[in-house]
Amino acid sequence: MPRPQIVIENPILNTPFREPERHFRFDDEGITDQIVDGRRPSSYFMPIPKAKKKAGQLVFDEWTGDRIEENRLINQIRERIGRWRELRWPGVTPTTRALLEYWSNPERERRLFFCQIEALETAIYLTEAAKNLGDAWIENELRTYAEDANPGLLRIAHKMATGSGKTVVMAMLIAWHTLNKAANPQDRRFSDAFLIVAPGITIRDRLRVLLPSDADNYYRQRDIVPPDRVGDLGRAKIVITNFHAFHLREKVKAPKLTKELAGQQPGVFTETPDQMVRRVARELGTKRNIVVINDEAHHCYRRRVGDDESGLDNLSGEDKREAAKRDEDARVWLTGLQAVANKIGVRVVYDLSATPFYLRGSGWPEGTLFQWVVSDFSLIDAIEAGLVKIPRVPVDDNARQSDDLPTYRGLWLRIRDDLPKKGRKTDAVDGQEPRLPAPLEGAIQSLYGNYEKAFHRWAETTNGIDGSTPPIFIVVCNNTNVSKLVFDYIAGWTKPLPDGDGAMVVVPGKLPLFSNTDGARWSARPKTILVDSTQLDSGDAMSPEFKAAAAAEIEEFKAELRQRFPGRDVEELTDEDLLREVMNTVGKPGKLGDGIRCVVSVSMLTEGWDANTVTHVLGVRAFGTQLLCEQVVGRGLRRRSYVVGDDGRFEPEYAEVYGVPFSFIPASGSGPDPKPGPIPTRVRAIENRVPYEITFPRLIGYRWEIPDEHLEADFIDESRLALDSRDVPTRTDVAAIVGRPDEHRLERFEAMRAQEVAFILAKRLLDRYFRTPDKDAQPGGERPWLFPRLVEITKRWIGSYVTLKDDAFIGLLAMAQRADDAVEKLYVSIVRYQGGERRLVPLLRPYDPIGSTRHVDFDTTKEVYVTHPDRCHISHVVCDSGWEAHLAGKLEHLPAIRSYVKNQGLGFTIPYSIDGQQRAYVPDFIARVDDGRGGNDLLNLLIEVSGAGRRDKEHKVNTTRELWIPAVNNHGGFGRWRFIEVTDPWEAAGMIEAVVNNVAGVSA
Repeated sequence: MPRPQIVIENPILNTPFREPERHFRFDDEGITDQIVDGRRPSSYFMPIPKAKKKAGQLVFDEWTGDRIEENRLINQIRERIGRWRELRWPGVTPTTRALLEYWSNPERERRLFFCQIEALETAIYLTEAAKNLGDAWIENELRTYAEDANPGLLRIAHKMATGSGKTVVMAMLIAWHTLNKAANPQDRRFSDAFLIVAPGITIRDRLRVLLPSDADNYYRQRDIVPPDRVGDLGRAKIVITNFHAFHLREKVKAPKLTKELAGQQPGVFTETPDQMVRRVARELGTKRNIVVINDEAHHCYRRRVGDDESGLDNLSGEDKREAAKRDEDARVWLTGLQAVANKIGVRVVYDLSATPFYLRGSGWPEGTLFQWVVSDFSLIDAIEAGLVKIPRVPVDDNARQSDDLPTYRGLWLRIRDDLPKKGRKTDAVDGQEPRLPAPLEGAIQSLYGNYEKAFHRWAETTNGIDGSTPPIFIVVCNNTNVSKLVFDYIAGWTKPLPDGDGAMVVVPGKLPLFSNTDGARWSARPKTILVDSTQLDSGDAMSPEFKAAAAAEIEEFKAELRQRFPGRDVEELTDEDLLREVMNTVGKPGKLGDGIRCVVSVSMLTEGWDANTVTHVLGVRAFGTQLLCEQVVGRGLRRRSYVVGDDGRFEPEYAEVYGVPFSFIPASGSGPDPKPGPIPTRVRAIENRVPYEITFPRLIGYRWEIPDEHLEADFIDESRLALDSRDVPTRTDVAAIVGRPDEHRLERFEAMRAQEVAFILAKRLLDRYFRTPDKDAQPGGERPWLFPRLVEITKRWIGSYVTLKDDAFIGLLAMAQRADDAVEKLYVSIVRYQGGERRLVPLLRPYDPIGSTRHVDFDTTKEVYVTHPDRCHISHVVCDSGWEAHLAGKLEHLPAIRSYVKNQGLGFTIPYSIDGQQRAYVPDFIARVDDGRGGNDLLNLLIEVSGAGRRDKEHKVNTTRELWIPAVNNHGGFGRWRFIEVTDPWEAAGMIEAVVNNVAGVSA
C-alpha cells in the first residue's frame, strides 16, 4: 500500500551562503520529512513513468527509487573541491587567490551564494590545480566525452537551479579569466575574449549586464571585482548573441530554380561557415582561442544517431514536431560553435543550465545528464537553501480517487480532448463565448481565488507606494487557439450585436483583477497580455493568426506608448518589438509592463524571463517528463526578497502551481491559507525623481601629487628594509629513497643585480603612484620622463637602506610582496621630502569612477521611512534604528537641503586602513546643500551619526576628514564636499545650519 502523501511545512533547512549542512531523505516512494545531516549527494531522476493505466491513458506517477541515478563524476569532483577549499585553494595564481578571498569574505555587503562560488571553484580547480594535485584524470575524462558528443570542443557544464544566480557566475568566469590574462598575458590557460551564446533574444538582451561598459553591469552591482582591479576588465572583448546568429544567411537573393541548379552549396548564395564566424565574432577582432559561455546550454547538443529507442521515429504528432524542432535548433547551435572553433579556436566552453539533460528525440535515453557536468546545485538543493520560491502543488482534493493525481495537478489528461486543436482557424474561437472544460474553469477560478488574497495583501502592504509591482499569474498553453480561448475567458472578448450590422460589443473577462475592459470598452492599460513567447524570442515574425488574436492588446500598448512618450514614432516599432518590450518588462517599475498582472503564453514562457513577482502558475498543456515540469515551474521560482533573517536563512516564499504534475517537494506552507511572512519593501530609484539624483566619486585610495621638478626623497630609519630567508627559503634540499639528492635555489632572483632590481622597483613605483590625468601626460596617464629620477632614488635607497641577512640576496626585492613593501617605503620617503608642495588627490576606481543613486534597487523587511518626492531620488530610507527616520524628516524640512539619500545599497564607501588591513567605511547620509553660492553650485555634505566606544570610529572619521574630503575637493571634478559627525541626531539640524552659515570648526 502506498505511503500517504508527505507534506513538508517549511523546506528551508540551510543558509544560502554556506555549503548545505542538512537535507531531506528520499526513499523508494519519494521524498520524506526525515532530515539527514550533511550534504545530499548529487543524483538525478530518470523520468520514466510507472506503467499505470487510467481510462486507456498513461498516467504520470510519483518518483520511485529506481529512477534515482547517482552522478559519479560530480560527486568525485565535489569531494576533491571540498578538501582543496579547506586548504585555502593551493596551486592557484595570486590573482585567482585574491578573487576567491574577495568572493568568500563573510563581511561583504552583497554576499555571494555558496553555489555560485562552488561553480567557480570547480572551474578554477580544473584549470589551475587539478593536474598538479593528481587529478589530471578529470580533464582526460571530459575530453573523452567531448570527442564522443562534441567533437572539437572541450565543454564543462555547471548545473544550477533556476534562480540560483547563473548570470552572476558568468560574470565571475569573465572576471577570473580577464584579470589573470591581464596579470600574465603569456598564460595560455586564460583568455580575455568571450563569446556568450543564448537560446533567444530575451536572454541575449538580459545578458548585457555582462558588459563592463553597461550602466547596470553585474561587476559593480554584485561587487564581483576588487576595486583596484576593475580597470583590468576594460581589456575584455565580449560578444553576446543568440544561437540563431549561427544560421548561414543568404548573401544574394536568387530564384528557387537557380538555387536548385546551383545545388545550394554554401558560398554561392549563402554564407560559408567561415563567413558566418567572421560576422558573429567581428567585435572580437584578431582574438583567438576564445572562451565560450553557453546560457541555458541544454539546447546545445548533437543528436545521437542509431537505433536508440528514444529517437524521433518513436514519436508522433505534436511530440514529434517539437522534438524535430529542438533537434534542429541544437544542431545549429553546436555546429555553429564547431565552426567558431575551426576558424578562430575555442579554449573551453562553459555550459550553464538548470536542466542539462537530453530530452525525447535526442537519441539518448530521456533524462540522461550531459556527461560533462562537473558541478551540481539542483532545484531541491536550492529549495532547501531558500534560494527560490517553493513550488506548492495540489496534494489532495475531494474529487480525487485513491489512485488519481489531484484534479488540478493532473489537469491535462482531463481536459485535452475538449480543447480546440492546432490547425483550426482562429475564427473558430473569435466572436464566441469562451467556454472552457469544467476542470479547466475550476482550476482557473480556484487558483485565481488564491491570487486575489495575495493581490490584496500586496496592495495593503504597499499602500500605493510608487515602485511596487503586483504579483503575476501566468498561464502556459499548448497552441494559439487554446491560449486565445483562455485569454478571452480571463481578459474579455468581443461579440457581434444580434442586429447583424457588424457592430461589436466588449464582454468583460471572468476574472475582475485581470479583465482588460473598462465598462463597455477596452481599458487604456491592459492587465493581461497574450504572447507567443517562442516566436518573440526567436526574432521570427508572429503568425497572422496570433496577430489577429492579439490585435486589440497591441493597439492598446501603442496608445499607451503615445501617451508616455509624446515625441516617439510608435509606428516605427513592429508588433513583435512592442510585445517583446511588454513581456520583458513585466514586474519592472516604470516600464511598459509594470501594470501587468496576468500573462497567457503560447508554448512555454521564454527561458530567462525573470519576473521575480510571479506567484501563480497554471499549465494547460502536456508535460511528458519532470524535466519539462521543472522548466515551466522555473518561470515562477525567482525570489522577490533576498533579505536574510536572524538565523541566517531566507524566509519561505511560495509559488502556487496548478496543471503541472510536478513531484519534487510537495510543500504546504501553513495550510490552505498560510499566514505570509514579512512582505519586503522594494527600495529603488524613482524614474520621475531624476532631478534629485546624487552622484559621488568611487575611490580606491589616495596619492600625493608631486611637482616633477622637485622629485626627491627623505630617507629616515623607518625607510630601512631587511631581507632574509625567513618567509621565502632561498635554498631547498630534495632527496629520494634512492639516488642522488639535489638542491633547489631561486636562481633567477639570485642572479639579479642591484641595477636590474632598481629598474623593476622604479617601474612599479611609476605605475602605481605617478600616473596622472594632466594634459602633458601620455595616454594612460604615464609620465615616463620621471623614470630616470625614480631609478636614481631607488638605487640610493638600495645602497644605503636595504640590509641582507642570512642567505638573502637583493633579487628578493623583485618578488611581488617584497616589491610592494619596497615601493611603499620609497613613496612615503618621496612624499615626506615635498613638505607643503605636495597635493593630495584621489585614486579613482578604474572604469567605474562615479556612483549614482540611479542604480539603487533592493528589497528589505526592515522598517522604512517613505521619502518626500521633492527631496529624495530613492523611494525609502531604511531604518536600522529610530534616528534614521528622525534625521530623514529633518533633512526634508530644512530649506537649505535640495536632496538627500541614506547610504544603503548605493555602493558608496570610503577606503581606510586599520592595523595594516584595508577596509571600507560607509557614511550614513549624503545631502546636497544650498550654502549660498547660488546656481547649481551645491555643497555635498557627508553626515555620520556616531556612537561612542568603537575603536575603528576614529580611523574612519580621521580618514574622511584628512584624506577623502581634501583629495576629492582637490580633484575639482566632483563639486565641493564637507563632512560632519553628529553624536546626537537631535542636534543634526543645528549642525547643518552651521555649515550653511559657514560657522568655523563645524566640519572638515
